[in-house]
Amino acid sequence: MLLDTASLYFRAYFGVPESVKSPDGQPVNAVRGLLDFIARLVHDHRPDHLVACMDADWRPQWRVDLIPSYKTHRLAPETTGNEEEVPDTLAPQVPVIEQVLDALGIARVGCPGYEADDVIGTLTTRAAGPVQIVTGDRDLFQLVDDGRAVTVLYPLKGVGNAQVIDEADLREKYGVTGAEYADMAALRGDASDGLPGVKGIGEKTAAQLIREYGDLPGIRAAAADPLSKLTPARRRNILEGAPYLDVAPTVVRVATDVAVPDLDPALPREPLDPMTLEDLATRWGLGASLTRLLDTLAQAGTA
Repeated sequence: MLLDTASLYFRAYFGVPESVKSPDGQPVNAVRGLLDFIARLVHDHRPDHLVACMDADWRPQWRVDLIPSYKTHRLAPETTGNEEEVPDTLAPQVPVIEQVLDALGIARVGCPGYEADDVIGTLTTRAAGPVQIVTGDRDLFQLVDDGRAVTVLYPLKGVGNAQVIDEADLREKYGVTGAEYADMAALRGDASDGLPGVKGIGEKTAAQLIREYGDLPGIRAAAADPLSKLTPARRRNILEGAPYLDVAPTVVRVATDVAVPDLDPALPREPLDPMTLEDLATRWGLGASLTRLLDTLAQAGTA
């Protein structure tokens, strides 16, 4: 089980009231919400391995170099760097989340110059057995692969109501397979990531073109062929979108060859550092959320 950790702690932050605070009055709603999420995931799905994948770089420069608008709307205002706009009461909770995961012994990994998606793509590619990816980000649908038993757990409301996305779900909802999803996403674009897409091509049209011409190179070849059945307007839009289509696939596709450091992904049955964990629990008032997770991990060890 691979966690898109930022996706989950953002969801926890907005789903758990900010009135959930530490003994000294600091919000810990994201921390406790994420612990509850993990407890529920482990209880419901019984993974043998669990990795919390992190955004070491949420907006890698190599993606920005290709498409300068990539995630620009998420940049923190009035900064000259590459800082993501994060709610003031969430940002201080992220280091606490990292400390708690480390004390629990839950594998946590990020790689310089890459997003968590790329870490997930790499670990999925390396995996010998079934993989469950937990994310609220549709970009990772491109990794769904029935042949390799790769599914996405997509939270609908919390993680207690997570939809298991397989190839049948993708075909029903989008008309594409996991392997085709990135091409569809490139054509369609994604305003939430600052990807403009090709003018006049939405989700359904992109899927239709993929069905007719196989993949993005096939679609571009059809646009360049005056004898193809593309309408004049669609042909023109695809040809005019060439500079974008030259680079979009590289930006949209998750990397699968990141130099992820060695890690032990085994699900911990007991805390790696119980004294530190106890200190963190007291300092931040983690209470029942941590207790539930510890009980769930211990029970997983006897299942």
